Amino acid sequence: MAQTSTTSLKLDSALKRRVQRLAETRRRSAHWVMREAVEQYVAREEKREKLKQDALAAWSHYQATGLHTTAEEADAWLARLEAGEDAEAPECHV
Repeated sequence: MAQTSTTSLKLDSALKRRVQRLAETRRRSAHWVMREAVEQYVAREEKREKLKQDALAAWSHYQATGLHTTAEEADAWLARLEAGEDAEAPECHV
């Protein structure tokens, strides 16, 4: 089991009431609702940060090499994948 620790969280009265109402509706505790919200937020922001870092790395690679595919090439490849074809990614070129 994962080790847990206590964290204090200050909410304004209106938000606290909203959390409590939602918890009652979901038949969960307010603690569960807040923990779930934090978990989903952190997971989403981690994915967003990974996407940003991947984009920056791709941009740096492009600047260093000039290798790329055109939007048309990428669109055609994605359309074939969407149609269920087993398509190879387009070759990068200068």
